[in-house]
Amino acid sequence: MPHRYFTGELGGGRAALTGPDAHHLAHVMRAGPGTQVLLCGPDGLEYTGTVTALLPGRVEFTVTDGCPGTAEPDVELTLFAGYPKQGKLEDIVRHSVELGAAEVRPFFSRYCVAAPKNEDKKNERYNRIAAEAAKQAGRGRVPQVAMPLPDFAAVCAALKNYDLALFFYENGGAALRSVLAPGKYKRIALITGSEGGFATEEAAAAAAAGAVTVGLGPRILRCETAPLAVLAAVLTLTGNLE
Repeated sequence: MPHRYFTGELGGGRAALTGPDAHHLAHVMRAGPGTQVLLCGPDGLEYTGTVTALLPGRVEFTVTDGCPGTAEPDVELTLFAGYPKQGKLEDIVRHSVELGAAEVRPFFSRYCVAAPKNEDKKNERYNRIAAEAAKQAGRGRVPQVAMPLPDFAAVCAALKNYDLALFFYENGGAALRSVLAPGKYKRIALITGSEGGFATEEAAAAAAAGAVTVGLGPRILRCETAPLAVLAAVLTLTGNLE
């Protein structure tokens, strides 16, 4: 299988890699003119790129016509994840991207144990983790990790941008299978909590913002486990794990 790289410099039958990816291809993989790799552009399509030139800090290609990647779900899933403590967000980002999330949006809420600290630097790391996970999983796009939302009101305000919002509540709700069906929704927001769960007023605010309150069965899941269970369940029920 050709090595996979993501680039924003792609168009008109040509493409280029710069930075660490160019160094990796030229000096670690020891590519030369004629070497073929798989390139993924901002459009989410996959292209076969053939190396035409290796320049300092830059590799240039000709590319074939793009085609849709087989690893991208047909539903766009944004994970709103309550900010966890002790670096657990790294694992949430990594595994969510592997499963098929289009975006991860951390947020702080009333019962979050973690507090904001050096979020700019952390966000850079989270996005590097997302990019590496996308390569490993064969994704056709690099999901983005947003800067954390300051409170749950900001989460509720963002829900208007989705066809469906699902609020996963530790106190239960509708059965997930009663809400989802293949092809019914294109953009879905998935909301899971931090270690402390959700305050009752946050659950009420989510419902007032149009979110459907759903449960995850009789077991209490850890805050780093719930997002993965949610993504796997939603992808299964929408026909994206077949």
